[in-house]
Amino acid sequence: MREIVDILKESKNRIAVFGDIMLDHYLIGETDRISPEAPIQVVEVETEKYILGGAGNVVNNLVAFGSKISLFSVVGDDENEKKLTKMLKNIFVNISGVIKDSSRKTAVKSRIISRGQQIIRFDRESEHTISKEIEDQIINIFKRDILKFDVILISDYGKGLVSDRLSRTIIEIANKNDIKVLIDPKGDDYLKYQNAYLIKPNRKEAIESLNIGSNIDEIGLELIRKYGFQNVIVTLSEDGMKLFQKDKNVESFPTKAKDIFDVTGAGDTVLASLGVGIASSISLKESIHFSNSATAIVIGKIGTSTVTYDEVLEYEHQENIKSGDSKIRSWEEILKFLEKNRYKKIVFTNGCFDILHIGHIKYLEEAKSFGDILIVGLNSDRSVRELKGKTRPINYENDRAYLLAGLESVDFVTVFDEDTPYKLIKYLKPNTLVKGGDYKGKDVVGSDIVDKVKLVNFVAGKSTSKIIKKIECQC
Repeated sequence: MREIVDILKESKNRIAVFGDIMLDHYLIGETDRISPEAPIQVVEVETEKYILGGAGNVVNNLVAFGSKISLFSVVGDDENEKKLTKMLKNIFVNISGVIKDSSRKTAVKSRIISRGQQIIRFDRESEHTISKEIEDQIINIFKRDILKFDVILISDYGKGLVSDRLSRTIIEIANKNDIKVLIDPKGDDYLKYQNAYLIKPNRKEAIESLNIGSNIDEIGLELIRKYGFQNVIVTLSEDGMKLFQKDKNVESFPTKAKDIFDVTGAGDTVLASLGVGIASSISLKESIHFSNSATAIVIGKIGTSTVTYDEVLEYEHQENIKSGDSKIRSWEEILKFLEKNRYKKIVFTNGCFDILHIGHIKYLEEAKSFGDILIVGLNSDRSVRELKGKTRPINYENDRAYLLAGLESVDFVTVFDEDTPYKLIKYLKPNTLVKGGDYKGKDVVGSDIVDKVKLVNFVAGKSTSKIIKKIECQC
């Protein structure tokens, strides 16, 4: 994922977004009484805020990814339009394609929220289809600027902007100029999206788009056949995504989400992250993997949210560490991971860790504080006997490794059989080497390889040897 993110960061992609733009309005406060006028709660408003909604959430996601955006939409000629326009200008969105229409209201969705609960929502908006005159204005601006764009996104919220004529014309112009169009659809009339590069309905939308039952595999393939889409991605909530392509096998991409707090705006994040990937010329499958991670992060947040490249990298890092049954890995597996994550600070320490105690835990917690990834080199049973005598270790290496892997501070555990960890340190090349405070003034094995050596004081009176003696005395 690091290589993909590097490409995306450096691509300076330029994206056109067609969609129904609106304001999400929040009134947030406390409620502790019932109105004397009616059996309803009274909310004492403490906070009021506006954020971009509808296709504006796609725009916000693209801004977080550093894309250069041109928005094509329609708004009213009113006070809310001024708020919306100011917000778009503040994030450097090109709004030359945003047309004022005095016959419309600028869409606003107001929500009253108390104690994390939405009490009521009221909408002010227009839903009638835009006029031919406004279609012509938008189409002409698009024709003028077509070669400025790397990809086109259509975020259809069904509020009248994405008319049949506008949609068909945009796709036709884009196809003639070899620019891909990605669509988040609304409704069941997919003829207006015909011949688009990619369409991404959710499960419910896909089923409703065709009257052929609920088998998603059949629906995805029929969408390809009937409407000439090059790619169909059906988002399946907790079941991830499915990719359909003409004359190719159906491919499933399991969700990466572990914690789902709020799916609001998740579809917008999918569209934006796929768009960034395609605009940056990475493959569609790589774009899906990136989108999967970005969406997993967003639905772990509250409310409509965005995600950054750094968050994606951190998420992938944590997933790589947690993958498999444990963090116990071979030298080769750890090195392969490190080669993709050298931007992280790698910390290494080693020891026998025979009977795990509070001294070990505090030592490892402090070791982790010196960097991002803590690798513990664990002495094999043979090397422990060499160091401690034939009665040690008390616990076999597999047991010791498993206990270490259970600690939050430890990212990887790997076993070495040599008398010292020098060969392992040379192989992994960590940035920082951590040893106990008893090494003060002594030569530390591997200090010639690393950037720095850190000494950590032990917890007084805590050691495996003292635990063993206490047990022997009680016997």
